[in-house]
Amino acid sequence: MVSEADTRRRIPGTDRALADPVLALAAERVGRATVKAAVVAAADRARRGEIPPERVIAEAAAALPDRLRPLRRVINATGVVVHTNLGRAPLSPAAIKAVVEAAGYTDVELDLADGRRARRGAAVLAALAAAVPEAEAAHVVNNNAAALSLVATALAAGREIIVSRGELIEIGDGFRLPDLLTATGARLREVGTTNRTTVADYRAAVGPQTGLILKIHPSNYRIEGFVGEASIGELSTLGPPVVADIGSGLLAPDPVLPAEPDAGTALRAGADLITASGDKLLGGPQAGLLLGKAELVERLRRHPLARALRVDKLTLAALAATLSGPPAPVPRSLHDTVAALHQRAAAIVAALPGVELTVAPSESVVGGGGGPGVVLPSVALAAPASFAAPLRLGDPPVVGRVTDGRLLLDLRAVDPAQDAELTAAIARVAGSVTRVAGDGAPAPPGSPTP
Repeated sequence: MVSEADTRRRIPGTDRALADPVLALAAERVGRATVKAAVVAAADRARRGEIPPERVIAEAAAALPDRLRPLRRVINATGVVVHTNLGRAPLSPAAIKAVVEAAGYTDVELDLADGRRARRGAAVLAALAAAVPEAEAAHVVNNNAAALSLVATALAAGREIIVSRGELIEIGDGFRLPDLLTATGARLREVGTTNRTTVADYRAAVGPQTGLILKIHPSNYRIEGFVGEASIGELSTLGPPVVADIGSGLLAPDPVLPAEPDAGTALRAGADLITASGDKLLGGPQAGLLLGKAELVERLRRHPLARALRVDKLTLAALAATLSGPPAPVPRSLHDTVAALHQRAAAIVAALPGVELTVAPSESVVGGGGGPGVVLPSVALAAPASFAAPLRLGDPPVVGRVTDGRLLLDLRAVDPAQDAELTAAIARVAGSVTRVAGDGAPAPPGSPTP
């Protein structure tokens, strides 16, 4: 018979349990303290004889199933509309429905009329043609970096790409555009200076080795003061193909973002090809859009690399629905009025009497490299900073931002359909803080939370 002392000895210590690969991964995602609490609880069950000691680690992991999911639906109350760390653009209901329907067999490359093989993603190409009539043809790859890689490989491998020094950008996570371009076998011919590049600089560099002229939108910074750049129209007179990377995927001018380049305007100005993202200002799935001259687009489509960069049926379905359906969440969020946001915030505060929660002015940003420097007046719910961690660890997680000792839950990127969930999440956290304060007394701001 196994003695109680032997059972206790077989219970793994906390440090050994936390070294388990599954629990170590959980600790990275949700914090060591949360995982340690689950281990302690499982060990207590083993001491009471409810589970064998060998089950402590497994039971601790099983107590964290929701938090161990690799992707969780999050309420974005940060005020950053296109938040890269939160998956950029949320899909519209129409796009979500299209993805679900496309999860089975589809006519992705089949003409149902005659039963023969058809052009892949024909519906998306038709929707892009309708959205950007200035484009003679279109092609879709899996992101904008892929679009640029395909262009550089097909048009400039072993040749030169002329680009302004002021446009050799680095974006998030240390990704540098020059590294991408040279990895294709192309050579960069830098012209001009950081703050000023003229059409004469480009003209002097054009020669037999020129594969293309690249115009890059500096999407995540601005240069002000003594500055100057050559326009797409000026560059289009020099001979080589002009490729404009507009970045965030705006297809037509938007008064909310007056300085943001858009595909239609760039093509009318003389660009031969446009590259853009599908999951930013367009508000669709991750995709790279290629729009422009039919001959160039066909060269890209037929290049061997295009096969490696093609998108799947789910992306095609979501993109087609985004282009042809009602406004996606991102465009809707950017155009929400302060009055409408204030009305929603006031309703949430009114639904939570007794909770330390107020309506506060806020400022939102576009995010994802779109609209650098653009500040959108917004409205937030202001709560104690101690609410931040338990809201992030809730179900669904709510992510805001802590500023000046307060947690601000900015409503601009929150779908109105999520207001009830947000209200319930705040109520749960407020209740837990009250219980931690003890004796039923409200917890003062900054009190510790579970």
